[in-house]
Amino acid sequence: MALKVAVLGATGMVGREILSILAERSFPATEVIALASRKMLGAEVSYGDATLKAKDVDDFDFSTIEVCIMATGDPAARKYGNAIAAQGCIVIDTSRAFRNDPQVPLVVPEVNADAIAGYARRNIIAVPDGVTCQLVRTLKPLHEAAGVERVVVATYQSVSGEGQRAIDELWTQTKGIYVNQSPEPKEFPRQIAFNVIPSVDDVMDDGFTEEEWRISAETRKILDNDIQVVATCVRVPTFVSVGEAVHVELAQPFSASEARTLLRESPGLVLIDRREEEDGYETPIGAVGEWATYVCRVRDDPTVENGLAMWIVADDLRNGSAMCAVQCAELLLNRGAFVGVIGVGMSPEAVEAAGDDED
Repeated sequence: MALKVAVLGATGMVGREILSILAERSFPATEVIALASRKMLGAEVSYGDATLKAKDVDDFDFSTIEVCIMATGDPAARKYGNAIAAQGCIVIDTSRAFRNDPQVPLVVPEVNADAIAGYARRNIIAVPDGVTCQLVRTLKPLHEAAGVERVVVATYQSVSGEGQRAIDELWTQTKGIYVNQSPEPKEFPRQIAFNVIPSVDDVMDDGFTEEEWRISAETRKILDNDIQVVATCVRVPTFVSVGEAVHVELAQPFSASEARTLLRESPGLVLIDRREEEDGYETPIGAVGEWATYVCRVRDDPTVENGLAMWIVADDLRNGSAMCAVQCAELLLNRGAFVGVIGVGMSPEAVEAAGDDED
């Protein structure tokens, strides 16, 4: 048996990014299958130098593959996730459908790799989106060093988080304003071009949005349930990448100088904090297409005891759920989830013998 991987939602923005990352990181799949809804049947997507044609998810036999990475919306994830997992295929889901299910691990491999063992309960692994991924990657080393007690974060989120139609709306409005066309909001409640919207997702009864609640809930599930998190989410007129202004209160004294040294050596992070230079930080444009979470402007917060303030930014498509999903597949591979699959978790002699048996 060979290691086969399917990407469900392969024709969407996140699905295409997952295929790109699988190819770039040389994930050792003998076959990668692009899956989509029936209306997208036959649509072509790139996988490295190859071109894949999307197959119909409703006609696909998931018992023939080992991993399915789902890059769909929440309703489709709920529709297919449990059914796919029941066929013995491990599901890695990028949507919000399973993130708060206590039976499903929510995993960012650089932060809580050991939690992935919980996939055995339901055969499902959930990953957060880019907003949470970059935040917990930054908080993890600080929490281990000095204990994070409270986090106040303001996010500056690109329109890519709402999909291709939102990107098209920003583009259309921006062009239209220059020729005196009145912008018509469709994907957003207000004009997004040359504007910011201080509300991402639906507003709940307590005044917070669902996105703000999710950042808090997901951070605590991944990192530590005792951490207090309060978020304000803002949609900004950029196409890709998320910036976050983060204020952290620690349990123990830990200076900005110590934090910079620690963060510089932490996995998944790149420290850019050149105070002597006018542009000694990173911005959303500079993060596009990059793997890393950039941590910048780390400084002491004098308004609270043991406080730090910083700016972090990352490509929310590449560095977010797409990257995290592929990393989870790699983590499963490294931890022996596919032992018995030809070429995976087997000695060269065993691989050769298996090949002889097939002949």
